[in-house]
Amino acid sequence: MVRLILASQSPARTKLLAEAGIRHTVLVSDVDEAAVQAHYGVTDPHDTALLLARAKAEAVAALPEAEGSLVLGCDSVFEFDGEAHGKPYTPDVARERMLRMSGNAGVLHTGHWLVDCRDTEADGGGDAAGSGATLGAVASAEVFFQEMDGTEIDAYIATGEPLHCAGSFTIDGLGGAFIRKVDGDPHAVVGLSVSTLRGLLAAANVRITDLWPPR
Repeated sequence: MVRLILASQSPARTKLLAEAGIRHTVLVSDVDEAAVQAHYGVTDPHDTALLLARAKAEAVAALPEAEGSLVLGCDSVFEFDGEAHGKPYTPDVARERMLRMSGNAGVLHTGHWLVDCRDTEADGGGDAAGSGATLGAVASAEVFFQEMDGTEIDAYIATGEPLHCAGSFTIDGLGGAFIRKVDGDPHAVVGLSVSTLRGLLAAANVRITDLWPPR
C-alpha cells in the first residue's frame, strides 16, 4: 500500500487532502523558515516557496518514521508589489498589508516537494519499488481582492485567522468574503494543489488513485 506523509501542520492542507479522498498522515518538520531563507539568500517569492517546501519535505524524509513512504512538503508565499509576504504573525503587519491589498491583486505561490522514501527494490511483500525521486513544482494563482475598509479589516484580524496565513488571508475561511476572483488553481491558494500533487506522484510512478480509499 502506498503511504503519503504530509510534512505540514496546516489544517487547511490536511482538510483539502481528506476532502479529495487522499489517504495521508501528518508529520511536522522542525524547519526554521527564516534560517533557511537567510542561508540561501532567496528573495524571489516563487523560488522561496519551492525552497521551503523542499526543506520541510527533506527534513521529514530523514526521520525513521518516513521510511517506506512518500513525503510531501508544501509552503506558500504571497507576492504583492514585487515583495514576498509570508505569515504576518502580528495584527499591525496584517493590517498594513490588507490595507494595501484592498482593491488590488497579488499572486499566491505554493511550492510542493515530493520525496520517495520507498526502497528502490521491491521487497517481495507486495510493496512496489520506490523511484528514488525527489522533485518539486510550484502552483501559482492570481488573487483579486475586493475593496476593504478599516473596520472590516480590524474585525477580520481580531478573529486571528489571517495572522498565520501567507499574505494575511484565506480563501477557504472568513477571508473568502474579501476575494473577488482567482485566476489559476484555487487549491493553490488554499495551500496545496491536488493536480500538482498528481503530477509529482506520476513522476514517482504512483497514480493518485492509489491513495484513494479502497472501494
